[in-house]
Amino acid sequence: MKLPGAFYLVLAALALFAAIAVPLAVGRFGSNAVPGWTAAVSPGPLSKAHAFIGDKCESCHVPAGGIAASKCITCHASAPELLSQPATAFHANIGECRGCHVEHNPAAARPIKMDHAILDQVAAKTTGHEGSLNCFSCHATRDKHQGYFGQDCASCHVVKTWKIEGYLHPSPRSTNCTQCHKAPPSHYMMHFSMMDKTIAGQGKARVEQCFACHQTDSFNNIKGVGWVKMH
Repeated sequence: MKLPGAFYLVLAALALFAAIAVPLAVGRFGSNAVPGWTAAVSPGPLSKAHAFIGDKCESCHVPAGGIAASKCITCHASAPELLSQPATAFHANIGECRGCHVEHNPAAARPIKMDHAILDQVAAKTTGHEGSLNCFSCHATRDKHQGYFGQDCASCHVVKTWKIEGYLHPSPRSTNCTQCHKAPPSHYMMHFSMMDKTIAGQGKARVEQCFACHQTDSFNNIKGVGWVKMH
């Protein structure tokens, strides 16, 4: 049976009314103003950190505007540690949170999608040109090279992974370890003579002679001893 055109007009009118009325009602009176609304539109459970928000969508969203950064700032502006720590201080210049933070994803321990392109845009606003992202400004506290290779991380690394494609460690027979590696502070104390050299059985080894005790696959792998948990 063919339905009359008037029926489709009624359906279209109802759909248009719902498209206008529901957002207005939700925006004015809250998510629970329209029964079943949140369950119908929710993309999934919130992450653990924001689970307390529940079905109060208006805590983060605005009608017809999606997630508003101002909503995030309302709660997180009282977290000064974001601005005081080198690795997160860039948040002072971020105007859009959803570019990196992905909610409704409880499987993720930290619902963050690190997008360095967005950070590059932030850096461009500050310096006036793109490609000026300063890796060291965030990663200084995790510099495993201990300052040996300077601050130009991009000369070796790419933003997708810290691993360097094609990198091959020098031969295990190499004795030039100190070109890249620094000994830990304990090696310049009595601990080196009392513990380290004793464990390795290298009583005459000097601090700069890393090769006398260590294997190249890991500093914890000691020649003739095996894996040893160290500082």
